[in-house]
Amino acid sequence: MSTRRTSLAPAPDAAPERLLTRPFVLLTLGDLAYFTAEGVAIYALPFYVTGPVGSDKAGAGLAFGAFAVTALVLRPWAGRLSDTGGRRPLLVGGALLCALSMALTAHVDTLALVVVLRMLLGVAEAAFLVASFAALADLAPASRLGEALSYNSLGLYLRLALGPPLGEIIVTTVGFTAAWWGAAALALVAAAVVARIGETRSPRRAEDGARPPLLLRKALPPSLGFFASVFAMGGFLAFASLHAAAIGLGSTSVPLLVYGSVVVTCRIAFAKVPDRLPSLPLGAAALVAIATGLTLMAIWQTPAGMTAGTAVMAVGVSFSTPAFFSAVFATVEPSERGAASGTMSAFLDLGIGAGPILLGVVAQSVGLPWMFGAAAAVALMGSTWTLSLASRTCRVTRVRPRASTADVP
Repeated sequence: MSTRRTSLAPAPDAAPERLLTRPFVLLTLGDLAYFTAEGVAIYALPFYVTGPVGSDKAGAGLAFGAFAVTALVLRPWAGRLSDTGGRRPLLVGGALLCALSMALTAHVDTLALVVVLRMLLGVAEAAFLVASFAALADLAPASRLGEALSYNSLGLYLRLALGPPLGEIIVTTVGFTAAWWGAAALALVAAAVVARIGETRSPRRAEDGARPPLLLRKALPPSLGFFASVFAMGGFLAFASLHAAAIGLGSTSVPLLVYGSVVVTCRIAFAKVPDRLPSLPLGAAALVAIATGLTLMAIWQTPAGMTAGTAVMAVGVSFSTPAFFSAVFATVEPSERGAASGTMSAFLDLGIGAGPILLGVVAQSVGLPWMFGAAAAVALMGSTWTLSLASRTCRVTRVRPRASTADVP
């Protein structure tokens, strides 16, 4: 895998290209509203499924990951639509579908219906997230893409700093119905905000008439490392609140609050790091940190251990998404950004869906600590793969023929 980052970087004495434009800020705010709605659901869903719905931990894992079934299938198609029809229709439509799914969940009381509505949420997720990442790549200066990913993805993690505590407050004071309707209202806010961005897609693809690919082959190798990080993260998100209750944490949303807060802090404080370090080694190091944090949770089964493990894991997660997305976007053309986003986010769905489902079976069979241990093992395997990919890339770079000295002016 090659990279064009060096050629895209400005000269050392050049002024940095502007990043915080009005469309970029609106996209970031729209993402924040959308993902905070999902944060409310992340807290409410396992308690809703194991409470009013009357299912068990395996059912909670199934419900949590069910949205990934439709999202995984539709991500590549959303990428193609994003490249041919534009980002804006998918952003607005996805937010509206999210609002519908959240509102209807308030009025169902069987696991089967919850799963169906989570699958509808998967349609929304496919459209919104693919278009959001593609629009981000359209709006960000090439030399500041890693920084842009760090800032923009704050919405993904502020949802965990804001959404679960908000969900806990609503559920404990008003009830589950109000929590689901509150999430729907946030999704409607997201739709209103992203509708004001305008279209960001380059017209080039529409002019040449070529059909964008459904899956971008050059995005597949780094996507496997990204998958490992999301698989492990999915298990944590699905069962953190239940584990917190089991070990006696007073407020069961604390781990998610710590997780979101650490990621947000690192994304702001170290926003420029992904543009200054090689993407794949950074991704491999992030996976090691994720594995370390999960291992702490598995062996140190106290509130302090849960908090410490969550913080260490969050440090790894704060660098994983910018690292892997930067590795991919640095190699694609503007007309391939939707396909690249669709490919990468398909692995996001595969991880966030398969993680809770498969790890939920482990949790139900041998307990939550073993589930965290299994997630750590997956993260370590992903780190090994990413390091091998980075080593392979370096070897390819070293064997490229150098320009003749006669060609140097």
